[in-house]
Amino acid sequence: MNAIRKWDLKMLIFGLLVYAVLQGMISGGVIGSFWQLNIILICVNVIMAASLNLINGYTGQFSLGHAGFMAIGAYVGVVATTNFHLPLICALILGAICAGALGFLIGLPTLRLRGDYLAIATLGLSEIIRIVIMNIEYVGGAAGFKGIQHLTNFTWVYFVMLVTLFFVKNFVNSSHGRACIAVRENEIAAEAMGVNTTRYKVMAFTIGAAFAGVAGGLFAHQFYLISPNSFNFLASFNYLIMVVLGGMGSITGSIAGAFVVTFISAALASFPEVRMIIYALALILLMFYRPQGLFGYMEVTNFAPIKKFLGGKN
Repeated sequence: MNAIRKWDLKMLIFGLLVYAVLQGMISGGVIGSFWQLNIILICVNVIMAASLNLINGYTGQFSLGHAGFMAIGAYVGVVATTNFHLPLICALILGAICAGALGFLIGLPTLRLRGDYLAIATLGLSEIIRIVIMNIEYVGGAAGFKGIQHLTNFTWVYFVMLVTLFFVKNFVNSSHGRACIAVRENEIAAEAMGVNTTRYKVMAFTIGAAFAGVAGGLFAHQFYLISPNSFNFLASFNYLIMVVLGGMGSITGSIAGAFVVTFISAALASFPEVRMIIYALALILLMFYRPQGLFGYMEVTNFAPIKKFLGGKN
């Protein structure tokens, strides 16, 4: 355990150094407002990708409704800050609790399904969440929620992202995480060995939904208006692409996938007519030549030079 804690401390120091460099560049005006926004979106997308990877990559469940939980966190958060004048931290916690609770309630019946059936069920439930929000006038209905306070900044999203990554990493390395991986590898064998597969699938689904709610709260407070259409099924597919692109079952892959997808989208913003074509071609080529994703099940810290440099084990 001491080796794991030392490893976590080294990675935390590295994360703080990255924050100091980026914050210095933002404060010094080296990074403009456009890329500041995209850095914030990268951090939000990393949270979404890591939380979805816990469900799809580590537990082996095929969920397509992650944007629905993000919507719950977003709307609960903006109602808490705008209508009840609560601080952002309280709004994020409330969003996480509501999204996690809904994930638990949805997970109990749906996670008895498998494969394509589960994907269809979660996609349908995500659309139900979006349609219900569209018909609630208290949160603006189809027109969206207006007058949101601009509370999200780089510091908030970066440190919430770090907390998410460290939580997911330590959960995966715990006995609960090993049980989830056992479910992914062979659900029948895991159940035969005494693993309560439904329990661990619901646990992963609930935790993933809760962190999606946190990401939704941060996303919503970055803009002055949010619309239900921001959380449609295309958004869920986008987060799934990040997970598959980086590597299912890899935290490093979640970071890389979120970075690559967000960066490509931002870099090609001036070419809307070819952006989706290039985006689609990149995905097709990846599936041909690297179907397991950029990292597969590997972490960047498993590579020998990095492991030697940090002087530890993952």
